[in-house]
Amino acid sequence: MKQPIFLQPTFQERIWGGTKLDATFNYEIPSNITGECWAVSGHPNGQSIVSQGPYQGYKLGDLYKEKKELFGNITSDTFPLLTKILDANQDLSVQVHPNDEYANKFENGELGKTECWYVIECEEDAEIIFGHTAETKEEFIARIEGGEWEELLTRIPVKPGDFFYVPSGTIHALCAGVLILETQQSSDTTYRVYDYDRRDAEGNTRELHIEKSIDVTTIPNENINVSPKVEEINGNTVTTFVEAEYFSVYKWDISSVFTKTQTYPFLIASVIEGEGEIKTTDGIFNIQKGDHFILPNGLGEFTIEGKLSLIVSHV
Repeated sequence: MKQPIFLQPTFQERIWGGTKLDATFNYEIPSNITGECWAVSGHPNGQSIVSQGPYQGYKLGDLYKEKKELFGNITSDTFPLLTKILDANQDLSVQVHPNDEYANKFENGELGKTECWYVIECEEDAEIIFGHTAETKEEFIARIEGGEWEELLTRIPVKPGDFFYVPSGTIHALCAGVLILETQQSSDTTYRVYDYDRRDAEGNTRELHIEKSIDVTTIPNENINVSPKVEEINGNTVTTFVEAEYFSVYKWDISSVFTKTQTYPFLIASVIEGEGEIKTTDGIFNIQKGDHFILPNGLGEFTIEGKLSLIVSHV
């Protein structure tokens, strides 16, 4: 198959969600508390659907299992990555994710969750929670039990274009006014450490997972600083954000003709700005802001033309 696999996202309502997925990407969202677009997902809690082409109507997870050759016959039993767009209309809970070993043992064989964020847009004074100040597990527990959240949590201001790598074990939270694209392992396991004593529509506080959070949090905190590598290629800009164990993530800013050969098991691409077209030996395909697609194994050479920006990832 020598054409993109275009995907229809699914959407998740969240207590902290808003309407930016509609306002920014013109998606048909289910409500005004839509927090997450699961754009490229084979996870059973929200699968993307192939929207056109020979596999139209397939769920991504089923296509992956039935046509492993499209994905380079990699050894993972499940489609390994998950691309989301998150609209933090309010602060998200302070949370942490387990690694593969812990999730496999305590979450019914689920993958762990290392993730990364690209800030698409944000309010002027927006920030995130990223890391903590505790030097020992005893200090970490004491600050949690004492409700000393401001002393424990590290806050960082953010701006559009920022990129953060968030390994499993990292305490983190998006705060209000941030819209990000997230690339992560295909996992839906989140341990909430703190949720600002918020109550849902029924007046209930959300479940916390203090014991598991203490088990999996990296102490002392280890921040991995990202140093993007920028290359100019025939009038286009390729930014390499991270090349890590579970995924590599890039930004392609295209303003002329961009030609490349698909040599990875598969490439995931999300158009975050602009429009253009992608040419393969199977034809010419229009792409625009809000589109998500996979370039399958064996696609060969392709060309993108137009004025657009994409976030691209692979295993």
